[in-house]
Amino acid sequence: MAKNDLIGGSLWENYSTKVSERMNNPRHRGEISEEEAQALGARLIVADWGAESCGDAVRLYWAVEPKTDRILKARFKSFGCGTAIASSDMMAELSIGKTVDEALKITNIEVEHSLRDSAGTPAIPPQKMHCSVMAYDVIKKAASIYKNVDMSSLAEEEIVCECARVSLSTIQDVIRINDLKTVEAITQYTKAGAFCKSCLHPGGHEKRKYYLVDILRDTRAAMEQETLTAQADGGDFSAKTLIQKHRAIENVLDKSIRPMLASDGGSMEIIDIRENEGAINVYIRYLGACKGCVSSTKGTLQFIENMLHQELAPNIRVLPV
Repeated sequence: MAKNDLIGGSLWENYSTKVSERMNNPRHRGEISEEEAQALGARLIVADWGAESCGDAVRLYWAVEPKTDRILKARFKSFGCGTAIASSDMMAELSIGKTVDEALKITNIEVEHSLRDSAGTPAIPPQKMHCSVMAYDVIKKAASIYKNVDMSSLAEEEIVCECARVSLSTIQDVIRINDLKTVEAITQYTKAGAFCKSCLHPGGHEKRKYYLVDILRDTRAAMEQETLTAQADGGDFSAKTLIQKHRAIENVLDKSIRPMLASDGGSMEIIDIRENEGAINVYIRYLGACKGCVSSTKGTLQFIENMLHQELAPNIRVLPV
């Protein structure tokens, strides 16, 4: 591992165990020779890619079976820090057994997530993130060599920061991976905007197609929309917004409660929903034959509450008004 991976030893705890293991004992570091590839009945592909922002570089070796386009073996050499070694090692591992087209679908997010010890904790500290986002580029380079096409024809890659050569997809990936909320954090993780600063926001010395402030806004909006959609479609009731909880309760009432009440000439409506000390209080008003019925404060009330407990959450209380 490179010496600058640790600052007084204080950063070691910010690396996942998987990263630490692959820094010290990479599983796929090395070369594939022409003779070795031929023995496998494969074509040897060698691709180089480097990150101008920090000087790290990776060389990827693939032994690809021509009949199936399947990657039989993958090796790498990394000219950089321990983080680059770990991410390159994982990138090579993920490509083994895939076809070249399948390997093109491997993203920087997938590499980083595969290096995590737990789903919610990033595998590396922010100042080393730029060292772990070369996977997609070197895979695309290797695929372009295999297919004998220009690299740009495989996927459109928009460069946001020319100084550090940071792409739009890399910035979007880093925002999502680390739940970033500020432009300063993007710069810390990727070095985008750290040099001439023209990509930070409009008004710099050079006009840009993309600005970090806009990418952050749009990516955060997309993340929030995805979260709201997931919550609306199901999932943890407690994680829903109050409006979503109201909608979910109404859905249960329409499906399981109101038809039963209507059979006796009654109905009900929600007056209010309030959250109080861990409880969700649902205030209801009975209508029609249910209004004034003795059962409305006993058996019927208990049935409504039990149904909401069963379908949604045990901390719901139904209170007639």
